[in-house]
Amino acid sequence: MQARDGLKKTPLYDLHVEQGARMVPFAGYAMPVQYPAGILAEHRQTRQSAGLFDVSHMGQVRLSAPGGREAAAGALETLVPAAMTALSSGRMRYTQFTNDSGGILDDLMVTAMGDHLYLVINAACKDADIAHLQANLGGRCEIEVLGDRALLALQGPKAVAAFARLVPDCEQLSFMQAATWDLDGERLLVSRSGYTGEDGVEVSVPGHAAEALARRLLDMPEVDLIGLGARDSLRLEAGLCLYGHDIDTTTTPIEAGLIWSIQKARRDGGGYPGAEVIQRQIKDGTDRRLVGLKPEGRAPVRDGAGIVDDDGNVIGTVTSGGFGATVGGPVAMGYVPSDRATPGERLNAVVRGKSLPIDVTAMPFVPHRYHRT
Repeated sequence: MQARDGLKKTPLYDLHVEQGARMVPFAGYAMPVQYPAGILAEHRQTRQSAGLFDVSHMGQVRLSAPGGREAAAGALETLVPAAMTALSSGRMRYTQFTNDSGGILDDLMVTAMGDHLYLVINAACKDADIAHLQANLGGRCEIEVLGDRALLALQGPKAVAAFARLVPDCEQLSFMQAATWDLDGERLLVSRSGYTGEDGVEVSVPGHAAEALARRLLDMPEVDLIGLGARDSLRLEAGLCLYGHDIDTTTTPIEAGLIWSIQKARRDGGGYPGAEVIQRQIKDGTDRRLVGLKPEGRAPVRDGAGIVDDDGNVIGTVTSGGFGATVGGPVAMGYVPSDRATPGERLNAVVRGKSLPIDVTAMPFVPHRYHRT
């Protein structure tokens, strides 16, 4: 669907407008950045109760192969550093598409489902990712873009209990598990996952049924709509990378602190673009690292701000920054030299031409509350 200004619309576009959302262009879509309550209230709503996010702009892809799910997983392993063939049905894994220099083309979620893999890719990289899959795996796999499906995320400490009123068995899922259920004659793919650091679910639903599902959830007193503004502040507090800011083609998974997403067999075995670079960095370390940063005072330090030493020499860059409503102050992420990346290290950020003290700190800024069994 196309909006009047040429932007694409998600199946929930009319609901957003009805609810007073401020719509903005994002990755070619008209998306809600906030609702009348405002970003801080939406942030707190998600941390304290349950927030409903429309993430239908993300790409959803079904990857299958004649040899079954393991064959599709083996093919995907030629493009990503994570181990996919050992992923059992109903399990999820976070990974990255890498290039020959070890840089990150995009990050994605992969779920093993029966005889195929289900991929969720970033909206801004969607077309490039699909072309990448087709160019490299098209001869071995069927790549089906699920353009007729919406994607909703219900996040927060009360999210799963709320969704369980519609799908009771969803409470059986643990973090990074997924299953399918029927609701009102529609097939839902539900994963216990999200991008806020909170417990919750992401729900893939046919586009024509998305608004009805969203309205049923919004009828629950603990659920409110949440826009992109709070989604960003929530993921920043949770220390989660945003593609195009904290990670991109110039950053490797090791520099970004994502070594945990590369299983041991893949660290040793390679077989994906940039493996030699990444293996060397695992062994020898990197010149720079992505770190958490806490500015002194109340003024947020935004992405793009230079990080300088006491002599004014630029030694790094802030990649994400804003106000953390749960933290109660500004938080940021950025790249600094590895020998200055220890928590407690004091550096400076340049804000409007002035040097502002900023401390390296451990992430996440707010503890994750994922449900693990």
